[in-house]
Parts: sequence; C-alpha cells; structure tokens
Amino acid sequence: MSTNVAHPHHRAWVTDSLLLLMATIWGVNFSVVKFGLRFMDPLAFNAVRVMLAGGTLMVIARALRLPLPPRRQLWALLGLGVLGHGVYQALFIEGIARTRAGNASLVMAVTPVLIAVFGRLRGIEKLHARAYAGIALSVSGIGVVMSGTAAARSGDASLFGDGLILLSSASWATYTVLLKPYTHHVDGVQVSALTLVGGAVPLCLFAVPSLARTEWTALPVSAWLSVCYGALFALVIAYLIWYRGIRLIGPTRTSMFSNLQPIIAVLVAWAALGEVPTAAQGAGAAAVMAGLLLTRA
Repeated sequence: MSTNVAHPHHRAWVTDSLLLLMATIWGVNFSVVKFGLRFMDPLAFNAVRVMLAGGTLMVIARALRLPLPPRRQLWALLGLGVLGHGVYQALFIEGIARTRAGNASLVMAVTPVLIAVFGRLRGIEKLHARAYAGIALSVSGIGVVMSGTAAARSGDASLFGDGLILLSSASWATYTVLLKPYTHHVDGVQVSALTLVGGAVPLCLFAVPSLARTEWTALPVSAWLSVCYGALFALVIAYLIWYRGIRLIGPTRTSMFSNLQPIIAVLVAWAALGEVPTAAQGAGAAAVMAGLLLTRA
C-alpha cells in the first residue's frame, strides 16, 4: 500500500528531473546552433538535423516494434508536424541567424504564456490563481532580462530576428496545445517520429538550393558535431521528455520548465560566444525560477 502512495511522488520527481534536463539541453542548443551557422546556411543546417532526428526516431520506433496509429491519427500527426517542426524550425533557425543566442532564448521564454492562453481557449487547461501568479512572475522576470539585454546588445542582434523567434514561439505553442490529445493515445516515440517526418518534408523542399550549395566535404568536424547535437539531443532526447511532460502534467506546466532556458542559454552564450550577461539578467533569471517553482507548487 505504501508503494502505491509513493509512486505519484516518485513519478513527479522523475518528471521534474527530466524536464530540467530538457531545459538544459535546449538552453545549450542556442549557442550550439549559433556556432554551427558559422559554417552552414540556416536552411541547410536545419534540414539535415531534422532529417537525422526523424530518421533516428523512426529507427527507434521500429526497434521497439511500435504499431502505427490509426490512419486518421497518423495523418493528423504528420500535419501537426508541418506546423510544429516545419514552420517552427524554419522561423527559429532564420531568427537565431539574425540575433544573439541570448536574445533568442529570452524571446522564446514567452512560449509558456502563449501555451497557457491557447490551452485555456481550447478548454484543455484549468489554471488556478497560483499558476497565473507563477506565469506573471516569470513573464516579469523575462521582461527584466530582456530590458537588460536590449541595453547591452551588440550589432549582431536585430529586431527582425527577435520577431521571427517570437513567431516561432507562437507556432510551437499552437502545435503543443493541438498535440495534447494525441499524447494520451500514441506512444511518445511515435509522436516524435511522425511529427518530425511531417516537418522534415517542407523543410527539405525549401532547403534544396541551400543543400546543393553546401560543400559538405569541406565542413569541419565541429560543424558536424553541432548538427548532431541539434538533432540527437535537442530534437530526439529533449522532445521525448517534452511529450512525456505534456502527457503527465499538461502543456502549461511542462512549458514552464522552458523558462529555465534563458538562464542556461545566457550563461552558455557568455562562456562560448562572448555574450556578456548583465545584472538585470540575473535579477530576471531569479524571478523566472521563482515563477517556475510557484507554478509547480
């Protein structure tokens, strides 16, 4: 009997730990992608990593002998993949190519708010006052961080790039809310694989000219490592954790962990890319973490 009582607490601890790992992977990914784009066109970089991730997940699904979902669910997941991986990834990669890694992570921190709003409109989220307070606190922290970054930003950041990142956040939020019902009926590996395949098709079509122009044999090992990290860690491991979180604790609470990305991304960008953080960013990061804890309490 004690085992049954302890199980939910153990599962919550495991879920939170995995979501922290996901936030770390995605936080590091901003600098990894920014580095990789020094050697490759954004569309070519993204097409290769999405194809690699989709292929890897299809192999895993095949090895696990997971059955394909019914035809209606299959086509729905492929279609959602166009939005969640095609449109989102295209906007994300073009945006990060035009702004700083820290800026991109800060703008994307608005995603949990968009997910909460869209989820409430769809009737799949019932948020309590504490959750709203946590979201508000996190948003205020993001505002503090962004104001500090704007005051100290250098010439490699642009409003256009930030705008593209914001649009990518909106597409990801819409995708996440629409995807939630399928996470209860389809295995997470299949969800990841099918949606990535659905997104890879338009990405590869748009990237054909860029892929043809790229001198693949001339790329350094570090460029290939950035592609592999962006595919296997950011698109395979982190996505599997993301879908697990959506299924167990819902899209809004899962997305709140992504608010840790700016903290991690700013620190990594400082160390790897020389993007020096400010005192305002530190204060904002503290508010983001407090908001996360309040929402999960």
